[in-house]
Amino acid sequence: MMDYARENDTVHFHSFDRAARNLKDLLSIIDTLNGKGVTVKFHKENLTFSGNGEADPMSKLLCGLLGSVAEFERNLIVNRVKEGVAIAHAAGKYKNVGRKPTLSKETIAELKERHKNGTRPTDLARLYGVSRATIYNYLAAND
Repeated sequence: MMDYARENDTVHFHSFDRAARNLKDLLSIIDTLNGKGVTVKFHKENLTFSGNGEADPMSKLLCGLLGSVAEFERNLIVNRVKEGVAIAHAAGKYKNVGRKPTLSKETIAELKERHKNGTRPTDLARLYGVSRATIYNYLAAND
């Protein structure tokens, strides 16, 4: 979007925290777009940064304050999640996290044997109902 925005365009964001993860990035996005003559509008904060080069001092102040608060809130959430995961690990409740294997160990052994006997990965993928990339991943794994 940053590359395609043109002069006299308006870019709409729901809120600061949807536009950037920290205040530095937020200010950089606004400055870059305004430098191209693009107006930036944040609906939740009801702030508009004009692309004509005229900066409203109150909008800049509120951007700094609210952007800092949004960054602080995001950091608190990240820390709380890390603490929760650590507590769950300690209690033994954080197991089997992540995507479940598509194929069972027996099926993987079977497909490796078929591959050794000359069955092409494309045919294996069709037979087992997975992508060729999945087949190649299983073949490359040293279990």
